[in-house]
Amino acid sequence: MDISFLSGPLPQRGVGVVAPFDFALDRELWRWVPADVSLHVTRTPFVPVEVSLDLARLVSEHATLREGVRALCAVGPEVVAYACTSGSFVGGVAGERAMTEAMRQAGEIPALTTSGALLAALAELDVGRIAVITPYTKSVTDALEDYLREAGVAVCGRGYLGLTRQIWRVPYREVVAMARGAVARAAAPPEALFISCTNLPTYDVIPQLEAELRMPVISANQVTMWAALRELGSAAVGPYQALLDPAARRGPASMAVDEERGDAVT
Repeated sequence: MDISFLSGPLPQRGVGVVAPFDFALDRELWRWVPADVSLHVTRTPFVPVEVSLDLARLVSEHATLREGVRALCAVGPEVVAYACTSGSFVGGVAGERAMTEAMRQAGEIPALTTSGALLAALAELDVGRIAVITPYTKSVTDALEDYLREAGVAVCGRGYLGLTRQIWRVPYREVVAMARGAVARAAAPPEALFISCTNLPTYDVIPQLEAELRMPVISANQVTMWAALRELGSAAVGPYQALLDPAARRGPASMAVDEERGDAVT
């Protein structure tokens, strides 16, 4: 069959992703990506350390990030993202900004991190009080709360699994149960729920939880892809997710806030 008449594949815009060595959810990232964008993923070098604050510091060293960005720039991405929540909040707000600047200088292109994208997503949703759930240990979860508090975000409820390895194996049912518990035990009604860790599967549970909890639900991988694609002037794709779809914000995801304010539609 003669296919010489074909002009070749359509042009693709590129998003570079630096991920920790144990990142296992490449396919989940792709699910938020539109057809005209390609992901280019590289990983940090292996270190024999379990998930912890020590690991977060090791996989976010500036030299490591610069090396990853330079490798990615060989294929010409227009933006680069560091896809690790703990690695980007472990140094606080100033640490996250320094990481972003180190990446930007290394590639001379826009750069962002998961934790920076989280703050941008909360600002987009006009949310200042949240519940958080994580697969982490208590110490790593505490560090996430410290980062959010420093950024002016109040954490009113939380849940964590205490895991130090193979986080990508956590089933959706455990994520849902943890989310329900964190919101039910919250000291004040949260305006949104954040699911932390780029190695925790979340894509399919977000619409379910938004409908059930009646608030926006955002996750580490979701905010990372949303922010990276926004840098391209593009939009992440996802089924009825409040961060991605203004119609979803006006639906079930808005009802808890409306009810708290006393102006729910009945």
